[in-house]
Formats: sequence, structure tokens, C-alpha cells
Amino acid sequence: MSDPAPAKRLFIKTYGCQMNVYDSERMADVLSPLGYAITDTPEGADLVVLNTCHIREKATEKVYSELGKLKEMRDERLADGGSRMTIAVAGCVAQAEGEEIMRRQPAVDLVVGPQAYHQLPELIARTHRARGERLSADFAPEEKFDALAPAGRRATGVTAFLTVQEGCDKFCTFCVVPYTRGGEWSRSPETIEAEARELAAQGVREVTLLGQNVNAYAGEGGLAALVRRLARIPGLDRIRYTTSHPCDMDDSLIAAHAEVEALMPYLHLPVQSGSDRILKAMNRSHTAQSYIRLIEKIRTARPDIALSGDFIVGFPGERDSDFEATLSLVREVGYAAAFSFKYSRRPGTPASAMPGQVDEAVKTERLARLNGVLDEQARSFNTSQIGRVLPVLFERPGRNPGQLIGRSPYLQAVHATAPDHLIGQIVSLRIESAARMSLAGELISEDLVSA
Repeated sequence: MSDPAPAKRLFIKTYGCQMNVYDSERMADVLSPLGYAITDTPEGADLVVLNTCHIREKATEKVYSELGKLKEMRDERLADGGSRMTIAVAGCVAQAEGEEIMRRQPAVDLVVGPQAYHQLPELIARTHRARGERLSADFAPEEKFDALAPAGRRATGVTAFLTVQEGCDKFCTFCVVPYTRGGEWSRSPETIEAEARELAAQGVREVTLLGQNVNAYAGEGGLAALVRRLARIPGLDRIRYTTSHPCDMDDSLIAAHAEVEALMPYLHLPVQSGSDRILKAMNRSHTAQSYIRLIEKIRTARPDIALSGDFIVGFPGERDSDFEATLSLVREVGYAAAFSFKYSRRPGTPASAMPGQVDEAVKTERLARLNGVLDEQARSFNTSQIGRVLPVLFERPGRNPGQLIGRSPYLQAVHATAPDHLIGQIVSLRIESAARMSLAGELISEDLVSA
């Protein structure tokens, strides 16, 4: 009997958001039946997929730089008599610049948009046969999710991402998502529950519900009803969701934060700017005060909730007074964590053609000032946890022998000395010290807690 064919090696490099992390996992799932096994490096890989992000210009240019390196690697391998590497570009850059990718880098074999990952096996087969389509970017999202059946998904740890919604109808003037991911589309609650149950059966204790505008989820009863539905799944003890828009934060979802024990007290709610003039130019459809009132309402319902936000500095036309308004909002709200960026022009978005583009040096200075305030708040929040007893879900071994790393309800990384058999368990830790990005705790006992 002949030896079985060796497994083909698959390397996926993921750029950008958590949605892309989820999509990369699913690409690996649909390619597994073809014999592809994940490898950690592109060297020696039979198939390399760059799962791209189109949010910022530098990210796009990094993709082209990476493609140049992969072409050199493939050429050297072929010159040495090795096997041919197939190079694919997926994600939002693929959606937005499919033909341009082929023109700028002919070494690319395959371009796959976000809604066509279920087509990967056939597209790769066609590529290997050196005929047929190389560009696939325009399938309906329901086709994608119908093809990615929950029974085919393999959990890779005790936490998992779970896409419930894609696309966005908000059309913020700086953002490419409506053009690359399309309009808002929601999966059915039944298919989401089926996938969540499959994950829980494999030992997943925590899921993060994903969507470009996740709290616009349009299944029956909205995101609040979906959260309550998933919270009834045995073994699924923690639920999170990201990313949200303030205009879709309704009363039912706020109530769920107060009433659903599994819904973690951590909310990522981007505001982008504290200036009403800039928010209007961004087409955000809310004001600074409406955002602050919303935060007050959420905190009334769930006083211990921790907040995270997104901020853009140097948006076209941003004056010193606009930036100061952002600093004022940050100080008033108080954030446990945040993501802040200098405005980056994205071709095709309305903001890219706006007058008053801000000088790069000014953007750099403003970002440094904003980060100084945000870093101070993050450190203060973490320091406030010292002495508290927190339920921590251990996820993996730490760097040091005998050490485990987990997550607090507030998404902080927590490390402690603990036995390996507690991986996948939620246990009580007394927090002993804090840094900006993590906490250190002491195991009180090995008794398990439910959430």
C-alpha cells in the first residue's frame, strides 16, 4: 500500500480587526478537507494567504511589501527545484483593490473578497489547473455563512470569536467598511446558536460576538435577545461583543448588561472625537453630549462596567479647540482601555477629498497628548483592581514555569502561579499588582466559579 500523501502546508497572515481573525480561522476550516494543515511560517508553505485590512493606508502598503517578499521566496524555491507556493490575498484590500493587486503584483495567484471564503477550495483547484477565475469578491454573505457550516468548525482554545453580523450602513466619512464589506447583514439566531453550541461542546467557555456594527444585529429581538439566547447554552459562561456604534445601543441591550450574568461588564463603544463639529464632518450621527448621556445610562444599569473607545486625531479640519474637546470628553468619561489613531486618508472615502488636511507633525503631537491621558486612565483602572478578588478564565500557559494567563471580566490579561489543569476553568484570584496592560494575581483556591 502506498504511503499517504503528505499534508499540504497553509500559512495565513492576518491583518487588522477581530473579524479578520475569525475569517482566518474559517478559511483554515474550509481548506482542511483538502489536506491543508496550518504552519507558523511562510517558508515551506504550499499556500500563503494574506488576510488583509483596508482601514489604514499603511496597512495596505504593508500588504504589497509582504507580497514582494513572498515573490522572492517563491522564486528562490523554484530556482532550487522546490514546489510552487500559491499566493492568495483575502480580506478588505482584496475586495477594494482586486484588479489593482493583480496589476501591481502579478505573483498573486488568487484574490478572494470577504464574502467568498467558502469558494476557496474550488478557486484553489481552478488555480492549480491554471484556468478559470482568479478574482472572486462579490458573493452574497448568506452564501458564505451557509457554506461555513457550524459542524465544520474546530475550536482552538477556551475562547472563540463568533461572527453574527457583517457590513455597515453608517457611512462614516473616514471609513471604507461600507464599500469593502457591504451593507449590514445579520445571520439568523438559529445558525448562530448552533455554532455556539458546537463551540461549547468543544470546551469553549467564552465567545466574543463580532460585527462591523455588531449592536445593529437585526435578528429577532436584536443583539439583546441573541445574548440572552446564547447565555442559556450549558458551559458557555462568558459573552462579549464588538464593535458597537453609539446610535445602535438600545435600551434592551443596556438592560441585558444589568440582567445577564454571562454578559461581561466590558463595552467597546467608539466615539472617535469629542467635537460636535468633527463628529458631524465624520457623519457619526451623534454628538459628544448624546454619547456622554448614553454612557451615564449604561453605568446606571451596570455600575461596574469598564469602557473602551476608539479615537481619531487630525481628522480634516480639526482645530486645536476640537482636539481639546476630545481630551475633555476622555477625561469626563474615563476609559479602561482605548485605541487611538492618526487620521489616514483612504482613497474613495469622502474625508480623503475634504479640505483642511492636518499636517502630519500636528497629528503626531496630538496623538501623543491623547495617548498620555488614555495611558494614565488605563493604569489607574488596572491599579484600582489591586486587592479585589476577580473571577479569571485561564486560557493558556504563561512564559514562566508554573504560570497561567487568563482574562478578567474586564478583558485584562491576568497571570498567576497555578496548575495546568485549571486551563479552561474560571477561578478566583486576588489581584496583587497591576501594570498598564495586565494584572498579576494569587490563586485563592482551586474551587471553580461559574462566571
